Amino acid sequence: MSQPILIWGAGAIGGTLGAAFIRAGHDLIFVDNVKEHVDAINAGGLRIEGPIFQDTVKVKAYLPEELQGTFERAFLCVKAHHTESAAHALVKHLSSDGYVVSAQNGLNERVIAPIAGDHRVIGCFVNFGADYLEPGVVHYSGRGAVVVGELDGKMTGRIQDIHALMLQFEPRAILTDNIWGFLWGKLIYGALLFGTALTNDSIADVLANPQARPVLRKLALEVATVAAVNNIQPEAFDGFDPAAFGPLASAEQTNKSFDDMAAHNRKSAKSHSGIWRDLAIRKRKTEVDAQVLPVVEIGSDSHVPTPLAARVVAMIHEIEDGKRPLDLGNLEELARSVA
Repeated sequence: MSQPILIWGAGAIGGTLGAAFIRAGHDLIFVDNVKEHVDAINAGGLRIEGPIFQDTVKVKAYLPEELQGTFERAFLCVKAHHTESAAHALVKHLSSDGYVVSAQNGLNERVIAPIAGDHRVIGCFVNFGADYLEPGVVHYSGRGAVVVGELDGKMTGRIQDIHALMLQFEPRAILTDNIWGFLWGKLIYGALLFGTALTNDSIADVLANPQARPVLRKLALEVATVAAVNNIQPEAFDGFDPAAFGPLASAEQTNKSFDDMAAHNRKSAKSHSGIWRDLAIRKRKTEVDAQVLPVVEIGSDSHVPTPLAARVVAMIHEIEDGKRPLDLGNLEELARSVA
């Protein structure tokens, strides 16, 4: 294809994907709303650090208001709570036969579809480790699952093209007819990550902590139950087994998935989640309202109670507002809240 790939959001996910695509020989344009980041990329390129590869790629970056033209292939890679505003801006630059790949956390395809049209949205699941470090610098810290699929499960020419592109980033990238299953699997896993982010401990240390596991298991079960009631079959990835957090799972099955997830996370140079970094280092809002709150809302619509998920949302907001410290005791309090 002659048109450059448009990546809207040049942070952790977008920057890592974009750098890999450029290294594979693709023409690409970044859009980002942080002027210092855009200026740094234009001045010296985007630098990728970390154990997977280190490189500085030369690429043109724009602020949203500076971009001109239309594009066929667009990746939306902004924080989940910025999806709606970014999608409204991006769709103005989408060609009539173009499409948006939502490489984000959460169920953002549900937000983008009413803006761009259902037929112009492609589902995408990513679980690799990456962080935005500073203007012009992104850290790619660990490999993880990458999955793409049409929202209706059909196998089309364009989804095969996107899968081929993703294989140039992650050789184990998957093309699926059940993208919603992967996205809901990530919601279950994401709820666990928000649980770990209530503490100052690493992801692996919390998942390996026998005292933390009972309440985390109940939290995951709430999300899994909402998925099941809505006829979603969550998919497994990177040591996470959704069946291990369902109502019929044995203690041995659950503990094995906890062990596998802890082992996977110990292999990554990224010890803590991006959620924790937002709370502890960047002192900014997390994606909790875009990742966990929809589970509470869908659960309410489906008559499935989600008290733990709702309490996690409230506790994360308290940490964001400086009213609650990061502490392992938060998990104990979470467990007592529904005892």
